[in-house]
Amino acid sequence: MTTILELKEKMIRFYGKNEVYLVPIMRFLLAFVIFLMINLNIGYMERISSIPIALILALLCSVFPIRLTMLVATLVILLDMYALSLEVCLVALILFMLIYLIYFRFAPKHGYDVVLTVVCCRLHIPYIMPLGMGLLREAYSVFAMICGTILYFFLDGVKNNAKVLSGVADVEGEATSMFTVALNQLLGNKEMYLVTGVLAITLIIVYVIRRMSIENAWRVAIISGTLFESIGLIAGYMLLGISGKLLGVLIGSVVSAAIALVIQFLFFNLDYSRTERLQFEDDEYYYYVKAVPKAFISGTDKKVKRFSGKDENSERLTKRQFAREMDIDEDLLD
Repeated sequence: MTTILELKEKMIRFYGKNEVYLVPIMRFLLAFVIFLMINLNIGYMERISSIPIALILALLCSVFPIRLTMLVATLVILLDMYALSLEVCLVALILFMLIYLIYFRFAPKHGYDVVLTVVCCRLHIPYIMPLGMGLLREAYSVFAMICGTILYFFLDGVKNNAKVLSGVADVEGEATSMFTVALNQLLGNKEMYLVTGVLAITLIIVYVIRRMSIENAWRVAIISGTLFESIGLIAGYMLLGISGKLLGVLIGSVVSAAIALVIQFLFFNLDYSRTERLQFEDDEYYYYVKAVPKAFISGTDKKVKRFSGKDENSERLTKRQFAREMDIDEDLLD
């Protein structure tokens, strides 16, 4: 454990010294992953769906705030939707307008959460988002996660129904409105409602528990959140008659819980064995304070002063010089 704590402190110091370089690199990597995933999943406009274009856009986004990455990704998605169908593009535009209204109203500083939610959903581990955001964010960040979840399910629905959405389908002699078909990918997706609701409630549960004044509050929050979201999703899938999701939920929940424990170690590693309880008062109140110290290893710089040497060029200190160096009485050395 001591070695891990020392490694953690070194990582923190390294990040603090090189933050000016690391932040753009992380922005670049995140943006590149986003544009690469867009190209691989909904890259219907071939002119912009290439790795060189993704690299150029990622480099552009690396030197600007996350809001620019969201805006550029929105434009790329709308162009891909337009290449597929004008009706799909209109529905996507309406969706993005609603998302931006919710985002800028409730969670304007949580752009990373919207983007990471889409990425985690694509990687089939959306369960980490309510755990991580419940531990590190405020309760209102749930709106950012909801926006990201809805956006993922819409794009995934378009991908799975691209053949239908790219042309007009006839049902009993009547042409089905392409706009209605595209809108149904959003409003008619029961799985989206289930996942969004369970993840949102999980985030609130984790947030409330981790703020409680109990020992190991973060671990209790992680375990409670993991159990709720796994049981809730499994029960919901069974009620909806959706099969083939059980194993993915279980594996994803375990992986997400492990990642959440790593987050706890990095940001909230406490030593409960040294807990102190303080009590004091002023003219109006009595105060009862529970203080739990953080677990860390502080490195100390040791300086060794050499008084004599064994090589030929060194000179041995006299008794008077040694007393002067140590600031003591010379007679004490007799």
